[in-house]
Amino acid sequence: MSEQISSTVHQQIDQYIEEQSGLDLLRFITCGSVDDGKSTLIGRMLYEAQMIFEDQVAALRKDSKKMGTQGEEIDFALLVDGLAAEREQGITIDVAYRFFSTDKRKFIVADTPGHEQYTRNMVTGASTADVAVILVDASQGVLTQTRRHSFIASLLGIEHVVLAVNKMDLVDFDRNRFDAIVADYETLRDHFNFASVTPIPLSALQGDNVIERSKNTDWYSGPTLLGFLETVRPGRAELDAPFRFPVQWVNRPNADFRGYSGTIASGQIKPGDRVVALPSEEIAHIESICLFDQELAQGFTHQAVTLTLDREIDLSRGDVLAAAEAPAQTADQFAVQMVWMAQEAGYIGRSYWLMMGTNKVAATISSIKYRYNVNSFEHQSCHELQLNEIAEVTLTLSKPIAYEPFSTNKVLGALVLVDRYSNSTVAAGMISFALRRSSNVHAQIMVVDRASRETLNGHKGKLIWMTGLSGSGKSTIANAAEQVLHKQGYRTYVLDGDNMRQGLNKDLGFKNADRVENIRRTAEVAKLMVEAGLVVFAAFISPFRSERDMARSLFAEGDFLEVFVNAPLETVEARDTKGLYKKARNGELPNLTGINSEYQAPLSPELELHTADQALEPCVEKLVRKIVE
Repeated sequence: MSEQISSTVHQQIDQYIEEQSGLDLLRFITCGSVDDGKSTLIGRMLYEAQMIFEDQVAALRKDSKKMGTQGEEIDFALLVDGLAAEREQGITIDVAYRFFSTDKRKFIVADTPGHEQYTRNMVTGASTADVAVILVDASQGVLTQTRRHSFIASLLGIEHVVLAVNKMDLVDFDRNRFDAIVADYETLRDHFNFASVTPIPLSALQGDNVIERSKNTDWYSGPTLLGFLETVRPGRAELDAPFRFPVQWVNRPNADFRGYSGTIASGQIKPGDRVVALPSEEIAHIESICLFDQELAQGFTHQAVTLTLDREIDLSRGDVLAAAEAPAQTADQFAVQMVWMAQEAGYIGRSYWLMMGTNKVAATISSIKYRYNVNSFEHQSCHELQLNEIAEVTLTLSKPIAYEPFSTNKVLGALVLVDRYSNSTVAAGMISFALRRSSNVHAQIMVVDRASRETLNGHKGKLIWMTGLSGSGKSTIANAAEQVLHKQGYRTYVLDGDNMRQGLNKDLGFKNADRVENIRRTAEVAKLMVEAGLVVFAAFISPFRSERDMARSLFAEGDFLEVFVNAPLETVEARDTKGLYKKARNGELPNLTGINSEYQAPLSPELELHTADQALEPCVEKLVRKIVE
């Protein structure tokens, strides 16, 4: 008997798996302002779709009674709000993903936070969604976050939107109120690129028009929310697009096999198809498509496979295989729609790691064209990016990469910026287009190269980056060391912070954004001088590690020496050769490093000089010895 029961259970499981495998998958998000009922809506859908086990329902009833938010009724939001902080505050903080299915389709829903400070979390949830369910509280109407989330959804290429006018029970299911909110939202449509907007009157708390049609809205003839989600057909442009395959890793299990593993971003591929490697532009043919221990006759979009080629070509992680007849473009400068996601501001000239698909490359914010006012959608001038701001920027990369506009290919058009020092994600971006500079500016090969100049000079070129607080002795030591080297026949030059601000950098102030640009320009000038074979001293406070790391990244190994001129604040204040610290203490000088602006000391400099207890001569001797060694 038990064997019969076990066999029946297994048959039911197998049948269920077979049924589910034939269903397509829809990803959607719920978003909107705080307390619009997003979590409640998802909880209600899961409950009525019978995707919750009996023990979960019992626990939910117990938790609902404990929290007391809905009296004796179930608080469906508790199904989704899993963090203790969320339950205590009654708001969603993290992105919660839930899976459920019906007879017609499988779903993955992302419940995203409504509060402005968690906009970055909303971006994360929206990045993979096909549909956005934008909730509006019927008693509140369209709010700032409604606009913000709609705008972000549009930027991220979401085509279909449900305008879910929730809490209709609070306005007695008033049709006029519903129509007014829909009309208000329609005035914003010109700012978005949605293919469709479907308004639905809802009460997530009571279940009206969530799964079953409500008797309270007999004036409404459109679909229920679930009915819409089961029937909407999102655009899948990547399925019909040309073949694109970002290489994740080179697969070499033995000497007889070389394959390239990754996930097909768009299109399809067959053995014998002609492909081009980007950015090298080498041509090859597909020899085989491998999936575990079998070979496939064809590969399709979203499949994770290993491809082998008919010949060895220049191809590594981060490169892209593309259809030779319709290759992707390559460029090193882009116009990008960007959402800033970090507490620390983003500055023009600051360098970050750009992560796109499997690619990782150094990138700099070359300019901030404008930021968006999410209330009026006006373009506003700005020089730095603050948390949750949305802007159009220019990104310049250290080398060309294969790309496509985000509107065409989300894999080759979406990117994130990562702080080079902390490795935290600071921004998400969508490529709009490449800038012309990418195709008409090329590095020129000089007949007289660096090696020829160094031979003539009789020594190698180097950059000695002197960093420390104002008054620590950077310029004094640099000038003294230059004199010693000059007498020994070295060709040298000192780039001093004060001198640079009298010429090339005289347009810059002392705000953080200006400090970043000051160092960027100086590093580029220093690079040219090192290419000329000079030993260059750069004496700058350069308070931020990220900028010093950016400067270092421009130089080959051994060409950049970071020297930390270490003098404690009390020492440089006692010296106060320029009277700066006294002015800062009196409130006359804002943004002075060490007083009201941060100094980030080097963590592993090539040389550290302690000028509080060391005289000038020994410091100079140590520095010169380090340079000539």
